[in-house]
Amino acid sequence: MTSTTHDTSSAATAAVAHDGFEVLDACHIRTVFTLGKLTALVSRLASVGADPEARAMAGEIAAFFSGTARQHHQDEELFVFPKLLASGNAEIVQAVLRLKQDHAWLEEDWLELAPQVDAVACGQAWYDIDSLREGVEIFAELSRDHIALEESLIYPEARARLPGGERLQMGRAMAARRRAKKPAGTPSRPAP
Repeated sequence: MTSTTHDTSSAATAAVAHDGFEVLDACHIRTVFTLGKLTALVSRLASVGADPEARAMAGEIAAFFSGTARQHHQDEELFVFPKLLASGNAEIVQAVLRLKQDHAWLEEDWLELAPQVDAVACGQAWYDIDSLREGVEIFAELSRDHIALEESLIYPEARARLPGGERLQMGRAMAARRRAKKPAGTPSRPAP
């Protein structure tokens, strides 16, 4: 006997609309978790080396920061920042400009870390543990400071300026962009 009340087919989940900030908040949670995993990876490499567990961790970390995190920053720049830049509030505008600069620095920092993390994921041993440790510390600190500013000032301000309907449209547009970037044949799963 099948139940229609808990249909989890892709057609049913596609109809679910999420407030765009729910998606952005969920990504912040995943970012903090993945930063912890990145720090743990460095510790594991220092104590054990690039064993199968370290390689698996590195693969997950690389996929997240090369894909999901970049998409998250693009979503913020497309859906959150423009209205705040047009607000006329000097404090908000300065904070948004700082966050946009942070996005560029985070990308630059990740581009420096990614080859070493990818090397670990591929089982190569040419990474430099001291360079990796230092880069991870800088990347993690900037990421956490960035998230703190967004969550304490920018997201509350943006939520107040975007009516619920616009936030739902933002969520739908973000989901559509993610579906469009997903490789063919990748199974769909509901947004967080």
